[in-house]
Amino acid sequence: MQNYLFFFLTLRKKHYLCPLNMLDKIQQPISEELKSYTSLFRSALQADNPLLAAALAHLTRRLGKMMRPTLLLLCAREGGAVRPEAMHAAAGLEMLHTASLVHDDVVDESDMRRGQRSVNALFDNKAAVLVGDFITSKALTEVSLTHSLEAVERMAWLGQTLADGEMMQLSNTQSTVFNEKAYYEVIAKKTAALFSTCAFLGARLGGLSPTKVEHLERFGHLVGLCFQIRDDIFDFDEDIDAGKPKGNDMHEGKITLPVIHALNTTINARYHHLALRVRAMEASKLEVQELVDFTVASGGLEYAESEMQRLHDEALTMLDGLDNDDIAASLKLYLDYAVRRNV
Repeated sequence: MQNYLFFFLTLRKKHYLCPLNMLDKIQQPISEELKSYTSLFRSALQADNPLLAAALAHLTRRLGKMMRPTLLLLCAREGGAVRPEAMHAAAGLEMLHTASLVHDDVVDESDMRRGQRSVNALFDNKAAVLVGDFITSKALTEVSLTHSLEAVERMAWLGQTLADGEMMQLSNTQSTVFNEKAYYEVIAKKTAALFSTCAFLGARLGGLSPTKVEHLERFGHLVGLCFQIRDDIFDFDEDIDAGKPKGNDMHEGKITLPVIHALNTTINARYHHLALRVRAMEASKLEVQELVDFTVASGGLEYAESEMQRLHDEALTMLDGLDNDDIAASLKLYLDYAVRRNV
């Protein structure tokens, strides 16, 4: 454990700098497929209505790192050539994810998303809700083109799960207890469910064996947990540009893993009271900063990093038995990137 902590503390001091070509290496086995996917995604999100078209153009201007489509297509590629059904599934799932982000920004009253103005900030809440609804409908259309009832059912489950996770997070704002179990339940639904679904559908549409499907689905779940914990850590680092203001999670009333660990290992009524004020969105900027400083001083970030290492190690075992060495190597790099990324 000490070696793991030293490794991650070293990375944190270097701001998690990853090789610039790491994503290129991850995506190399599916580079052509990703080009086709990008074209499919953008062409599907079109509209005649000028306001809707402007919002969609704004959203598709930056497609980000394409982490979720990459995972689905890599898992599909393990079974051989990537079929059109997997392309439609990848586009549909990313659309559902995009729609959920648009709606989340309305709920959280966020002004920024992926380094640019959110839809609700650029237009307004009413328009953002309708844009999210439109994209959700488009997502269902794309997944229906897989001609797989299983894919449609999984998509429906995912939509329900994402909403359930958001509602759980909202209900937690009324709780006076801070525990890891509730935290992991929320991120399992809000983040990990999407990654696990990408891996599951990629493996299924790629024709993999039930055992491989199960292992890759678990791999996706664990990657999703790591991905969210890394996002939570970003909120504390002034030197990392994650596309949102520092301390944003706390200003939105979110108490994440580093803070939860600090509160539960250093019992102090003052900081518990501060956390309750943060959760109720009543804390001042100075109070938020005080809780941030307490979290850092109490080893909250180091603990979160050690949790990522634990999840990383389990996820790695899920890749045993893959037949395509290039895909196995890319998925291992994908896992490392989820833990080490700096944006």
